[in-house]
Amino acid sequence: MVADAAWALLLFLPCALEVLEAWQDDYQFLQVAPVTFVLCGVLVVRRRFPDAAVAVAIAVGLVQVGFRTGLFLADIALLIIAYTGAAFGKVWTSRISLLFGLAAGPLAWFSFYHPGFEGTQHGNPARGTSGRVWLEVAMAVVFSTPFLLCWVLGRLTRIRRAYYMQLEDRAARLERERDAQSKIAVAAERARIARELHDVVAHNVSVMIVQADGASFVMDSSPEQARQALATIAGTGRQALEEMRRLLGLLRSADSVGEYVPQPSVEQLPDLLEQVRSAGLPVAFKVEGEPRELPRGVELTAYRIVQEALTNARKHGGPETTASVRLRFDDRGMDLVIEDDGRGASTALAVQGGADGFGHGLIGMRERVGMVGGTLDAGPRPGGGFRISASLPLKPSRRSAAAPAEAAVTESGPVPDRGPGLAPHAS
Repeated sequence: MVADAAWALLLFLPCALEVLEAWQDDYQFLQVAPVTFVLCGVLVVRRRFPDAAVAVAIAVGLVQVGFRTGLFLADIALLIIAYTGAAFGKVWTSRISLLFGLAAGPLAWFSFYHPGFEGTQHGNPARGTSGRVWLEVAMAVVFSTPFLLCWVLGRLTRIRRAYYMQLEDRAARLERERDAQSKIAVAAERARIARELHDVVAHNVSVMIVQADGASFVMDSSPEQARQALATIAGTGRQALEEMRRLLGLLRSADSVGEYVPQPSVEQLPDLLEQVRSAGLPVAFKVEGEPRELPRGVELTAYRIVQEALTNARKHGGPETTASVRLRFDDRGMDLVIEDDGRGASTALAVQGGADGFGHGLIGMRERVGMVGGTLDAGPRPGGGFRISASLPLKPSRRSAAAPAEAAVTESGPVPDRGPGLAPHAS
């Protein structure tokens, strides 16, 4: 309304001069002043009340035609009102604006400029042309043209505004769909993690069974070995309990239960890196510190993070991209760093987009790291490329305590190797 009031004031200033000129003639003043004040006032509220503004403008125009007052400078507001009805009014208001706009030209011509008119309009350029019907029709069309052009401009404004509103609605809908896809991705990732941890728990239980069988076999002949086997069972049971606790809260639907297959571990990282190198991405691998025994959940998390990071580096890093994988073991746990010198920000988007473009890659990494109580940091490198850093906490190793018991029980049956099988090296 402030902008409309400014335009109304701009039109009122020259119209006020016309009102002052008509001050000497009471009859002329009573014609000019009401039209000027009403039409300029309508301009102030034309967009707040477009339907009412059109109705008032039409009424003013009909009064002028009916009383044959002539045209005034304030009648320019009628063109603006025709635009307003098409741009901001209801459908019926827009149609009425078009109808009266087309009728305004003939009405103004035959009422104010036709040779039969004896009003107050100065001059009559068309006198003596009553026999030239085609010229009168042409002049009526010319008088209607400004109203038609203003109505078309208002209609285009309405269409453009509707198009922008449609774009905003589509953007909001896409944002809601993206959020829904992210939630679906989280649920699917948790279900997949639950399936993978099933193998981890099954492995620990199988170790406990083998150790228990061995302990019962040597119970009478070697009580010391039996005690060592029982200690191993206790340690393995605690580890299985930790994995089971991580499964709590992962509600899985019936259709999420699929086939359970053996899951990869850290000791299979060299094979993974060899596959990546054969696919055309040079990868350097380095292990710092002394490798420790890892829970199966941590092994699987580390393997999947390396796999996802190298896959995105190969797909989106660009030609001649190189990568490096570094594992560092210390008393707190294991740090995992994957870096590449590819396109940087483009690779970041690729990691966030994952395999399907909805951010599932990064979501999956964070879910896995969160399941084992670790932290994940991912982003472009300052010098170019992309960097993923994960910190996976570990508990004190029980290898020294469990190794004698495993060696003793091996006499009664095979025990699966649970170590990472990595030695410090660089390639």
